[in-house]
Amino acid sequence: MNILYYYANKYNGLVVGTSDRSELLIGYYTKYGDGAVDILPIGALYKTQVRKLAEKLGLPRRIVEKPSSPGFWVGHLAEDEIGIKYEVIDVVLYALFDKGLKPEEVPRYTGIDQGIVNKILDMHRRSRHKRVFPPMPRLSWVGEPIKEI
Repeated sequence: MNILYYYANKYNGLVVGTSDRSELLIGYYTKYGDGAVDILPIGALYKTQVRKLAEKLGLPRRIVEKPSSPGFWVGHLAEDEIGIKYEVIDVVLYALFDKGLKPEEVPRYTGIDQGIVNKILDMHRRSRHKRVFPPMPRLSWVGEPIKEI
């Protein structure tokens, strides 16, 4: 990321991220790695929507159908590491965050097991720190800005 930001600053550019809504909501990205970006053009789309968009745009099948992979080691696949297919993750996230269903209502609405719903919700909760600014102290003694003497 340092190298990307070096060039972005050098050429007056922005660092463009590739994370989608699914990854952002479950925290499947590295906070100061691929999460350190200036803009997220596909950040509002779920993984399955990104794949549909790629198909609609006529991208090659090898790209459209390529399994999501962080690529930290040979054969490293996101869905294997997470243990849940994105088709399932996206339905649960949609039910929770777009439809506003309570976690216990999701299985009835989606047919997805409560244990899987709980796992996805747990990933979201545990990754909250990635989606908020770092905490900082409140200094009650700080008043007016310093005035020139």
